[in-house]
Amino acid sequence: MKRMAWVYIVRCSDGSYYVGSTLDLDRRMAQHNAGEGAAYTRTRRPVVLVWCEHHDDVANAFASENQIQGWSRAKREALIEGRMRDLPGLAWGYSGERRDGAT
Repeated sequence: MKRMAWVYIVRCSDGSYYVGSTLDLDRRMAQHNAGEGAAYTRTRRPVVLVWCEHHDDVANAFASENQIQGWSRAKREALIEGRMRDLPGLAWGYSGERRDGAT
């Protein structure tokens, strides 16, 4: 039986973003804010959930988490704000430059 999972982004107290995945979103948010979550968020509390997406299985959630972790801040913010049409233009090319020509 497949287990359902979540991919999420939290905004930390310093304005940075943390991307993670979990089977229990409420429990994980409580862990982050209690200093029991990832080492990255322990010194950046409180954290606020700004985006989440449900997946039908853990493997898909983990793949999505890894993909989003590789994104630029601008691309993550477009996702958070629901600007899906902006996502392709914010992708990084192999040259290390954004496809839209911005640096």
